[in-house]
Amino acid sequence: MRLSLKTFKEVAASVIPIVVIVLLLNFTIAKLEAELLIRFGLGSVLIILGLGIFLWGAELAITEIGSLMGNAVAHQKPFGVFIMGFLLGFIITVAEPDLLILANQISKVLGGSLGSFTIVLVVSLGVGLLVGLGFLRILKGFSINLFFAIFYILLFASFIFVPEAYQAIAFDSSGATTGAMTTPFILALGLGVSRQKGSIEGEKDSFGLVGIASVGPVLAVVLMSFFVKIDMNIEAVEHIAQEGVIQPFIDNFFAISKESIIALLPLILIFAVSNYLYFKLDKRNLRKIRFGFIYTLLGLIIFLLGVHSGFIDLALVLGEKLASHPNRLLLPAVGFVVGIVVVMAEPAVYVLSNQVEEVTAGSIQRKVIMVALCIGVATAVALSMLRIMTPKLRLWMIIVPGFLIAIALSFKVKPLFVGIAYDSGGVASGPMTATFILGMAQGAAGVIPTADVMMDGFGVIAAVAMTPVLSIMILGLLYEMKTRKEVKSVS
Repeated sequence: MRLSLKTFKEVAASVIPIVVIVLLLNFTIAKLEAELLIRFGLGSVLIILGLGIFLWGAELAITEIGSLMGNAVAHQKPFGVFIMGFLLGFIITVAEPDLLILANQISKVLGGSLGSFTIVLVVSLGVGLLVGLGFLRILKGFSINLFFAIFYILLFASFIFVPEAYQAIAFDSSGATTGAMTTPFILALGLGVSRQKGSIEGEKDSFGLVGIASVGPVLAVVLMSFFVKIDMNIEAVEHIAQEGVIQPFIDNFFAISKESIIALLPLILIFAVSNYLYFKLDKRNLRKIRFGFIYTLLGLIIFLLGVHSGFIDLALVLGEKLASHPNRLLLPAVGFVVGIVVVMAEPAVYVLSNQVEEVTAGSIQRKVIMVALCIGVATAVALSMLRIMTPKLRLWMIIVPGFLIAIALSFKVKPLFVGIAYDSGGVASGPMTATFILGMAQGAAGVIPTADVMMDGFGVIAAVAMTPVLSIMILGLLYEMKTRKEVKSVS
């Protein structure tokens, strides 16, 4: 059970391009302090090391547990399926690294008036609810495009009554929940439940469960907005610079370790109980999962330590410098480049592109998919940065039209494409989006006089998570048109 070198290479490929961009900007237009650069370098190393260990641990334990749980859920009655889906969706989301990062950033911006634990709890409840409903959809065969259409139209209608700051938090939470922990676990759960149908078509129904789960956070935060009021008059991000090179890592270590243990503990406990009552794994498989949990915990601590002690600090400062530069177009231009880099370096994007190519029997090549995703995500990041600079450009103007077009297209393409498209929303919004791009946006919003920290500093994850959905829907439509043309030519 050695750590996979391939995993570290994949993680390094997603971090190193960001490091290169930062160094280029430092030597050209945005001179940064040496101490901050050193901490950023150390943080980058820790992120590569931590995320590599975390993903390896998740492969050993989390995915395996998801498969076991999915098979167990499949044999329950409908109400039991819903309850199990709710519990498992809630428990796995609590431990999602991207959500932990986002919750901490939101809490800092709000000065602690909305605690990070409250955010994680509410969002996780939302994911649990929708995973449970997603299981029932699979078993009952409810139309997936109609499912998404109903929920998103209801959510957009509710935005009339929801403050814009809460809209940004809601959709950012949605993108942050479909990360390295939740995605493989929910996919494994969905496959286990869909196999109860006993056919290939049944297994295809497992696609879309991740997308369904990502609706939960939006719904939960929207509901929270009616009961929990936040300060809407924050003028700037309270960015307290951490001093020294090594000291911030030492200061953050114990708090992050405690947070990571609390996050993973519910999953460990539910597995221990389930294994004792139902699974009864042999010593070899049990040992494998135990090592997986150890790797997952260790990796999570190292990853979060790198993020909070060096990575986000530099992203905040870089955002401030770019937003303060005389050339106003520099911020969205850099955002566009970073968007391309993030997509090109995200391992899950390669999995998605291969998946679509296989589904279409090569009619839509993975190169075409990569180009579509790169353009979409890069544009989303650039628009998010432009939104910070332009008071009249609001988040809903980007999110609502994109999802409405995707909903309309969902009735024109095969259900399989609909499932893959909504699942793909979490593909691009990975660790680099939740850390570096989010940090840049917050830094920029803190220095632009016309920007609002809550309304403009958040929302970038939401925009990034929306574009893959739209891109895959468009590719699905092109595939349908091409298929019909080929059928007509044959007949």
